[in-house]
Parts: sequence; structure tokens; C-alpha cells
Amino acid sequence: MKTMPRPFTRGLSLLVWLLAAVPLLASAWELQGTKTITAHTRDKQQIPLGTVDFKPRGGATVAFTVSMKYARFTDYFLSMKEFKCLSGPGEVVCHVPYPYPQPGTITASDFAWLEHNLLFLYKRPSDFGAVLWNGLYFRFERTDQGLVGRPQAIDLNQISAPPTELAVPPYGRALRDDIAPGVRWIDSITIE
Repeated sequence: MKTMPRPFTRGLSLLVWLLAAVPLLASAWELQGTKTITAHTRDKQQIPLGTVDFKPRGGATVAFTVSMKYARFTDYFLSMKEFKCLSGPGEVVCHVPYPYPQPGTITASDFAWLEHNLLFLYKRPSDFGAVLWNGLYFRFERTDQGLVGRPQAIDLNQISAPPTELAVPPYGRALRDDIAPGVRWIDSITIE
């Protein structure tokens, strides 16, 4: 029986491995380009909130720009300030833009500044003003399809004055509490 020359079999093995890996490489989600931000509610709605544009800067840093699409939101005048809000069953959720300068960058393992751009507050429809201690912070984790943010409770009064260190995201782990699934109307946010 005639055997193939060794370099040929190695090359053939490499070719088979590469062909098998192509679908995996093509399906890997990257922090690059324009992605859609979607809210997923406990009543099974999927609400497009806007987009985020990712631009790799070299090294591990990725710049981002969030563009909210407020056409789906309703204007609420709460506590002497206008908020863009979504109304759900028994709960109104309002976007709270981060009010201070920030670098607009993330890494593949640290999404803090992106999370700070997607702060919200919630209130009952009968509440008159904004209840700032009812803040929502969506902590992102990377998956094969994109980023999935689960809600955590924060007190938005924490950012009523500028933080002492502008380069450090103010809502560190110690200032956030996990929220059980299904408790808040917006149960998660995805970026895909």
C-alpha cells in the first residue's frame, strides 16, 4: 500500500482543521461595528432602544458611542427634569444619561463605561417624581451572540454630584445589588 508523503498529510490535516474552524470563526461575536441595543421585558417584549458603535483602538481598548432611539420613548417631566421613558405593566422605566465626561472605552473584559451609558430609573405610574434610589444598572457579560446585561439596583443619587475621580466609573461592585429575574419590567438588555 502506497502512503502519502508526510508533508502532504500534514498540509491536508491543516486544511481540514481550517475548513472545520471557518464556521466557528465566522460566528464569533466581535466588539466591532454597529450593534443593536434591545430591552427584553418580563412580559416577553423585545424593545429596540438604540445602537452602539464599537471601534477597536488597538491593543485591548475599544471605543464606543451609544445612540439611543427615543422615538419609542415617551417624555416625562419628573422632579423638574425631562426624562425619556418606556411604560410597561405597573412600571415606568426612564433612561438616565451619564452626566459627566467619561472616556467612552471598554475592553473585552471590562464594560463599565458602556454600562454607565445605559443607566435607568424605574417608578410606578402613580409616582409623581423621579425616585433616584430606584436606579437600574445593567451589568454586561459577553456571550457568543453578543452582550447580555442583567439588572442590578443602584442609587442614582450617587451621581448627583461629579465623582472625585472622573476616570473611574462610580458604580463599582460595592454600590450595586443583584435583582432577581422577573422582578423589574426590563429583565435584561442585549447588545447584538
